[in-house]
Amino acid sequence: MSTTSAAPQVLVVGAGPTGLTAAHLLGSRGVRVLLVERNATTSDDAKAISLDDESLRTLQSAGGLDEAVYPILVPGTGTRYFGVGGRPLVHARGTGDQRYGHPFKNPFAQPDLERVLREQLRLLPGVDVRFGTRLTALGRHPDRVRVSLRAGGEDGPVEELDVSYVLGCDGGRSTVRDLLSIPMRGRSFPDVWLVIDTFEDSHDQRYGMHHGDPDRPVVIVPGQGGRCRYEFRLEPGECEPGTSPPFALVRGLLAPYREITPEQVERAVAYSFHALLAERLREDRCFLLGDAAHMMPPFAGQGLNSGVRDAANLCWKLADVLAGRADDALLDTYDTERRPHARAVIDLSVRLGRVVMTTSRPRALLRDLLVRTAMRTPPGRRYLTEMRYRPDTRVRTGAVVPLDGPGRELVGTPLPQPRVLHGPHHRLTRLDDVLGQGWSLLGIGTTDADWAALPPAGLPDATAVDVFLDDRTARDRAGRTGIADADGRLDALFAGLTGSFVLVRPDRLVSAVFTPALAAYAGAELRHYAARPLTATVTVAEPEFQPDSQGVPR
Repeated sequence: MSTTSAAPQVLVVGAGPTGLTAAHLLGSRGVRVLLVERNATTSDDAKAISLDDESLRTLQSAGGLDEAVYPILVPGTGTRYFGVGGRPLVHARGTGDQRYGHPFKNPFAQPDLERVLREQLRLLPGVDVRFGTRLTALGRHPDRVRVSLRAGGEDGPVEELDVSYVLGCDGGRSTVRDLLSIPMRGRSFPDVWLVIDTFEDSHDQRYGMHHGDPDRPVVIVPGQGGRCRYEFRLEPGECEPGTSPPFALVRGLLAPYREITPEQVERAVAYSFHALLAERLREDRCFLLGDAAHMMPPFAGQGLNSGVRDAANLCWKLADVLAGRADDALLDTYDTERRPHARAVIDLSVRLGRVVMTTSRPRALLRDLLVRTAMRTPPGRRYLTEMRYRPDTRVRTGAVVPLDGPGRELVGTPLPQPRVLHGPHHRLTRLDDVLGQGWSLLGIGTTDADWAALPPAGLPDATAVDVFLDDRTARDRAGRTGIADADGRLDALFAGLTGSFVLVRPDRLVSAVFTPALAAYAGAELRHYAARPLTATVTVAEPEFQPDSQGVPR
């Protein structure tokens, strides 16, 4: 357990993947964190099963945490969909170019992920982890939150302490949400599904399989070391939600795919799913993340990944505010930026369930016909194989400054992460490892005069990066580091932007694209979130990630 003698600034409630990720993101930025979990240890339940490229990129930003996680993953290649009679329909695998620097969709076992994340917290001295500790009360004040924590059982000692902020990452039955009296809006579904996690399985595919047979829809996700998950839609009366099924049912459902013994069943439980979103994600100094904020059907594989997106969006903002570099107004953008995307992902998950896992034979036959017809056309094939039906992640309202002109389409979207040539020896490096943890300002084919034309105040304190295009050799200049294209992707990304600047937030969202003439306007818009006047100071990026490097706006 990591310990710290100083009082914590942030209380994170819940040590599931979202809470553990939040603790890492905050702790790696120098924030003092207390992480509490009501259970005695991390979960043994294999709930989530897929980690996407955006989530791995977020872990990368927390001191290179992705390297510790990779050994428990199966680098995946998306999902294959099958129609009536088991006929293949489409392999949805994204663009296939590792746009964000990591494989697109990666199976894993949640207990393994939680174990690794907990072990790595020991490297952060500012994070204190307490299992077997429950939040029992919280009192909100203008400058703090008074929390009551009970260790052990009902008769355990109660500790009261003050923290600056509380993060509710404590799941669908969130104590934090209940104490704040924040309702969930949406609906629950009567369908019952049976999850069976097995050992010693022969499936070795690196993709998930969705079998849309209306007689018995099935999901199969092979994992690491002979693990495999099966999910079956149950008939009424076969098993009740929240209960363990009889082994005879398990064996019968698995019979078409494998033989099974009781010892080869790691977990089997029936469940029903929900499509719910909290009425608000912030209440004064308290925030909801992960399942405490939203719950969705599993068919888009985005439940856990949405929680990681919550943490990525919020934690850098908290670090800025706690360090006095940003105003409280920046924290309001957590709700305005995350709510639309969470709502869209919930809706997509519901639609996928209705279409892919329908029990209506006429609807299934129509679905198969439409998919096969679309696959015969290049636009239809791209739409399905690249999963272009996924919600647009663009942030349109918040800490972004959309301006007319070239590059506008990048604003509010995650900056891709190509590999670049960096340093005097032209080392092949992931872009984020050059940018560091804070804000970054990329000059695209810019000159010294372009940099000198930036206003003396208004823009965030940022890592300054010269981007050399058209196969030119990168070189460092005074106060700036240089990068060059390695494989054509950097040139393609910034084509048509020569002479422009790209301002990137710590969560890798593009905040603004502007010419020197519009820099003052972009800075004025961002000043709404500043605790004091921003300066145009830039810092040279280090070749390697530095945990104490802030690079945050002021």
